[in-house]
Amino acid sequence: MTSSEAVGADVSREVLTWDLFGTASRELATLVADDGYRPDLVLAIARGGLLPVGALAYALDVKNVATINVEFYTGVDERLAVPVMLPPVPEVVDLAGSRVLIVDDVADTGRTLEVVYDFCAAHVAEARTAVLYEKPHSVVHCEYVWRRTDRWINFPWSTQPPVV
Repeated sequence: MTSSEAVGADVSREVLTWDLFGTASRELATLVADDGYRPDLVLAIARGGLLPVGALAYALDVKNVATINVEFYTGVDERLAVPVMLPPVPEVVDLAGSRVLIVDDVADTGRTLEVVYDFCAAHVAEARTAVLYEKPHSVVHCEYVWRRTDRWINFPWSTQPPVV
């Protein structure tokens, strides 16, 4: 079943189920491994990149995992004017000289990935990006992409409202 079949008639949205997430993250990790890239550290862009980074870290056998918090989206297709890095920001000394894989769930505008990549680039030996989804208008073209789409994406971890 394709992700569009999972939503029935609503073809305006890409739907990632929990089962498909398992497949997607494994296939994304395989793209990285088959390319020969061996990151020293995987860096999650919170919050969307937290689940993909865990799956990738296990699949790539990388135990050094870090997070960076960036606020940009405030709702469905609603954003701040620019992405804002929130504390705590990783210490650049912890990144120095590393091969870093920056992970997020989606490169929509690409602005969040751009901010994190620029933050890392001056301090690391090499930085590459991996996402589950990349949209055609993203300003960042990721090295590793599971799927490309121009539709809104329903992720299993963010489609339901908070319980509080």
